[in-house]
Amino acid sequence: MHKKKFAMAALLAAACLTLSACGSGGDSDKPVTMVSEDNSRQAATVLDKPFEKPDLVLTDTQGKKYDLRRQTAGKPTLIYFGYTHCPDVCPLTMNNIAVAKKQLSQAQQDELRVVFVSTDPERDTPAALGEWLKGIDPQIVGLTGDFDTIQAGARTLGISIDPPTKDEEGKIVSTHGTQVVAFSPKSDAGYVLYGEDATVDDYTKDLPELIKGENP
Repeated sequence: MHKKKFAMAALLAAACLTLSACGSGGDSDKPVTMVSEDNSRQAATVLDKPFEKPDLVLTDTQGKKYDLRRQTAGKPTLIYFGYTHCPDVCPLTMNNIAVAKKQLSQAQQDELRVVFVSTDPERDTPAALGEWLKGIDPQIVGLTGDFDTIQAGARTLGISIDPPTKDEEGKIVSTHGTQVVAFSPKSDAGYVLYGEDATVDDYTKDLPELIKGENP
């Protein structure tokens, strides 16, 4: 797999290019999906200036407060911002990670933290988020809470998210960045970035290195 290094300014510009707008007007409606991305980027981008882990205190799927920094400190961590009504990018990304995670030893699986932060907290209640993640990987940490808090936390990672809105047909459309950020267990810094083009094979190959806090 090819890797690239970016200066922070270039990274933030590239990060904002990967946006997914997904619409759902109900289970019987056909979803509306629009994706725009910089196709020149490879799956893994090793950052020369890592991100600081967001200072987020949200609610997990059990309805309990979850301090992201404190509860993932010293753990290899993948963070993704998305929502359960997304018809394509979000479930695909989480399933790719879940499938790759199963290739790890049990000890490695227990060490890894995968965190899914909702960009649609009004619909993604703790119970709804927990039910959705149970079908993907019950070990994934699902977080929801105040939208403004979530939006601010995502922004510190160069990830843009907008409040869900309705399109002309009345379908709910949510626009959000589709990056996965990997945080090192050594420094707790986000030092590797993945785009939505990352495959199961990419994660399968990289996770053992990420768990050790090494470059993939």
